Amino acid sequence: MTSSTALTTRHVHLDFHTSGAIPDIGADFDPDRYARTLADAHVTSVNTFARCHHGYVYYDSKVNPERIHPNLVRPNLLVEQIEACHRLGIRAPIYTTVQWDQFTSDEHRDWLLVGEDGAPYGNTPLEPGFFRRLDVSHPEYVAFLEAHVRELFDTVPVDGLWFDIVVPYFSYARHWLDGMARAGLRVDDMEHRTRFARTSIDDFQHRMSDFVRGLPASSSATSIFFNAGHIGVRHRESESAFTHFELESLPAGGWGYLHFPTAQRYARGLGKPTLGMTGKFHSSWGDFHGYKNEATLEFEVFTMLALGAGTSIGDQLRPRATLDAETYRLIGGVFAQVEAKEPWCLGAVPVVDVAVLHPEEFSTAEGVFHHQEAGDGSTHFGVVRMLQELSCQFDLVSSDRDLSGYRLVILPDTIPVDAPLAEKLTGFVRGGGSLIVSHRSGLTPGGATFAPIGLGLELVGESPFEPDFVRPGEHLRAGLANTAYVMAQRALEVNPVGATPIAQTERPYFNRTWEHFCSHLYAPSNGEVVYPSVTRHGSVVYFAHPVFRMYDHEACRWIKRLVRNAMDLVAPDRLLEHDGPSTVITTLTEQADNSRYVAHVLHYIPEPRAEKFDVFEDVIPLHDLRLTLRVAKQVTRAVLVPEGEELDVVQGDGEVHVVVPRVHGHQMVEFDYH
Repeated sequence: MTSSTALTTRHVHLDFHTSGAIPDIGADFDPDRYARTLADAHVTSVNTFARCHHGYVYYDSKVNPERIHPNLVRPNLLVEQIEACHRLGIRAPIYTTVQWDQFTSDEHRDWLLVGEDGAPYGNTPLEPGFFRRLDVSHPEYVAFLEAHVRELFDTVPVDGLWFDIVVPYFSYARHWLDGMARAGLRVDDMEHRTRFARTSIDDFQHRMSDFVRGLPASSSATSIFFNAGHIGVRHRESESAFTHFELESLPAGGWGYLHFPTAQRYARGLGKPTLGMTGKFHSSWGDFHGYKNEATLEFEVFTMLALGAGTSIGDQLRPRATLDAETYRLIGGVFAQVEAKEPWCLGAVPVVDVAVLHPEEFSTAEGVFHHQEAGDGSTHFGVVRMLQELSCQFDLVSSDRDLSGYRLVILPDTIPVDAPLAEKLTGFVRGGGSLIVSHRSGLTPGGATFAPIGLGLELVGESPFEPDFVRPGEHLRAGLANTAYVMAQRALEVNPVGATPIAQTERPYFNRTWEHFCSHLYAPSNGEVVYPSVTRHGSVVYFAHPVFRMYDHEACRWIKRLVRNAMDLVAPDRLLEHDGPSTVITTLTEQADNSRYVAHVLHYIPEPRAEKFDVFEDVIPLHDLRLTLRVAKQVTRAVLVPEGEELDVVQGDGEVHVVVPRVHGHQMVEFDYH
């Protein structure tokens, strides 16, 4: 977690999207009680609302008086909130909406993004919601936003600006089509439309960021963030417009429990401080009177710390502008623990030795959500889930990242390799690195042949069988039986030209059709070997099946074991291992200024008790968990923190062993070194 004068670590994102049909807005606001409630809950920063998705403002606007909430009792609610927070040393960045604004959408239909059917995106006029999207490339709307932001700086001290709903949607409006034509792009090409939409968003972010920085009252401490519900590879193009990144990721709100680790393992490499953001809500935003289980909130927030991020919890201020006591009891209980843990988190740098090429780089999808997948699993979620269960220390990286600090690079399922990337990967292997490549990864763009990255294979084509069956050879069989295991998704058929098969594929009697089928699902193996399933060529291992997508889809233990055994062949001895169950998540960080590593151990078990999301209710402790650490520096002491209990250290053969007597949800272990 990189330190910054413009970012604190115990943040509340305080929504205030309030209907014009509700009376007495702000009637019960007490500035001192408001700020004291936040301080007592160990909050160091809170987002305050200038303008909400209904399109109303919550201060005495002279530029847009028609937008003041019609029932606002305290005409300068925003100003009073900020002044009260500042009196207690609490930062108060200002929230304003960008693409969702019901007032503006109703008044200026010409400012809306237009779908292919000629209608605005989002809800219809007779549907509830404020989800029509405004066009940030429309000059009149941009002028409105700039005037709005300028007035904020003229009205109140601005710690930062938090711009919400800034997402690259394409518009079929006339000026968009003309712009595409001028750029030499085709509107009937989805990749061209995606590129143009992303460029439009990037241009807006850079313009608005430059505008904010150019205002006289702005300073180097003024934080600037544009929220799209996800931080990913496309943010490489606009990272200079941000002072930091906040990763909105409410697991019960549609993001799920794999979104944050996927996004953060990439975002932390963009060179900016990061905040994770969940919510206090049992489900998602706007869940008034819904409270997340304490264990659930702990897991989400402690995962942020373990992955090198600051912490943010979403809430929503009620119309009369009072903070809910139960909410801040819940938030305060977690933030008190965060405050105690922070000395071992601030300035900590992740220690990793595995890089995963991010499938998102080669996708037109916006973000990484299960509902965007075809229904047969998600490659990025599958690889993150599997590597976390295997206690790997890893980053997700884009193809422009330096690979020299890693021992192993994984190309999961869908990574095309052009000439520059092939040269980079070949140099990585030549320098002593290892590769694990699966399915269509490693093919040249277009998929006609394998790139020259040391696979030792030639492509035959799509396998004629689905499913087929993998029989691991002796070098890939640890923890597995000498039998055939079903592989439910179609492989590529490859021919070794230098590589050695280390697992073979057996065919079924026949594919299941109306003409011939067997039993309920598929025909069994007939024992005939038809092509390799896994091959090895030096330090490069190739899987013919989409093993990571398959693991996300069905979580077959044998698939995870095959990948683990392949890793042990070409990159053995993980940085941090444990002897606990696969539900344990570990991360390793370093605070060089303090001459110490910090291992995070998380053990919370999610249950699918709800139809649409998992929950944590009970913390099931682990006892006598053995950790093995393999690092270059000489470890001199191990201590449970923040408790201060020293552990016995056993060393030998480059390994450090300790036994953690009890893990109750989250435990940190400090390893001091020379």
